[in-house]
Amino acid sequence: MKSTGIVRRIDELGRIVLPIEIRKNLSLASRDAVEIFVNEDTIVLKKYEPACIFCGSMDNASLFKGRIICDKCLSELKKTETN
Repeated sequence: MKSTGIVRRIDELGRIVLPIEIRKNLSLASRDAVEIFVNEDTIVLKKYEPACIFCGSMDNASLFKGRIICDKCLSELKKTETN
């Protein structure tokens, strides 16, 4: 992990402000979704990119019954339904 040297305080509502330099580097715009991961004592923020709930692929992913699923997994599900 690369240190930025930037320190921010958490406000009374638990919020922090991501510096504009970091938002620009990661192509984060206002209202973009961010995923939060925890690994032991480390918090990792990642720009949220929707992916298939089965295989994690982002290729040809679309919404199906409220869930994101790629074309490949959708066709596999259709095959199992007919068997």
